[in-house]
Amino acid sequence: MKRNIKKVVLAYSGGLDTSIILKWLKEEYGCEVVTFTADIGQGEELEPARKKAELMGVKEIFIDDLREEFVRDFVFPMFRANALYEGVYLLGTSIARPLIAKRQIEIAKQVGADAVCHGATGKGNDQVRFELGYYALKPDIQVIAPWREWNLTSRTAMIEYAEKHQIPVAKDKRGEAPYSMDANLLHISYEGKMLEDPSVIADTSMFRLTVNPEDAPDSPEEIEVGFARGDAVSVNGKTLSPANLLAELNRLGGKHGVGRLDLVENRYVGMKSRGVYETPGGTILLAAHRGIESITLDRGAAHLKDEIMPRYAELIYNGYWFSPEREMLQALIDRSQVNVTGTVRLKLYKGSVSVISRSSPHSLYSMQHVTFEEDSVYDQRDAAGFIKLNALRLRLLNRRG
Repeated sequence: MKRNIKKVVLAYSGGLDTSIILKWLKEEYGCEVVTFTADIGQGEELEPARKKAELMGVKEIFIDDLREEFVRDFVFPMFRANALYEGVYLLGTSIARPLIAKRQIEIAKQVGADAVCHGATGKGNDQVRFELGYYALKPDIQVIAPWREWNLTSRTAMIEYAEKHQIPVAKDKRGEAPYSMDANLLHISYEGKMLEDPSVIADTSMFRLTVNPEDAPDSPEEIEVGFARGDAVSVNGKTLSPANLLAELNRLGGKHGVGRLDLVENRYVGMKSRGVYETPGGTILLAAHRGIESITLDRGAAHLKDEIMPRYAELIYNGYWFSPEREMLQALIDRSQVNVTGTVRLKLYKGSVSVISRSSPHSLYSMQHVTFEEDSVYDQRDAAGFIKLNALRLRLLNRRG
């Protein structure tokens, strides 16, 4: 039973799938379609999406440059937490979805739409991320998810539908795609098709941001990243906007083959999935941020951050960016970053990134206390009582037998 929908805002890339969805919405729901295309640094020309939407009769077309907002308000807060899902994944796809959902809802309110639509499949995480965002921001919004409704269950069926409705099909879309790709300023992900078998080695020719580590320069490169209150603000002494800074780290990391990852992850919907990622700038940023935290965070604060990080990362992965628990954790994390200011020097070499120095005006590192030479600030005899008190319960346990 089709719902009575008058106007829908479609997250539209201009590609084959969302172009088919655009036509399908008009055919199945008889509603007006508003298209929204977000520039979050995917590196593609977006004007063709506008032209294609115009050709398909769309009257209201939104193409928004969200790169700065993406890095400033989503990527950077996440990196303050050093977030890694399942220990390795830098959440490049996950963190983009709440921003797209947010802007889609803003447009829906602006144009008076009663529904929003996305092109995520019924098997993946993105449907959850989009829709949790929609409902958190506009509880009464109606959501259309074509992949959960239509019968276009194969690439052949989709091509036939496109040809029937005079939707242009690029030559490279007629064959079976070797994988699906999602790109933004933080990363590129590759999934599906040839990558579905986790025992098959991924073809390295698919990578777009990074050179093969074996082919990277034979000499290492040293770079410096500056931080203010937990956020990166400069590269090699040059102050940059959030989006430009991440783009520069992508360039530097890509040149040295930094940031490739082949992962089998646990999706929120319950299945395992193999994904291949490249996140050059993010890999550098994580190492640099942990480097500056190592001298500016108290031990208790640093260890507490590491304890809550997996929960925080899981919330983002599962789509709960707009949840109260994520916002509560964010407030705690942000409070820890007040003195995370300074510079970190790193070495990039054939796929690796390593911290080689760090300095901060708020450093807690005391050379007076750690020196092996004579000092006047630490009485080594104090350690005896410290150890005895901490050993007391162990001694009592042993006496009990």
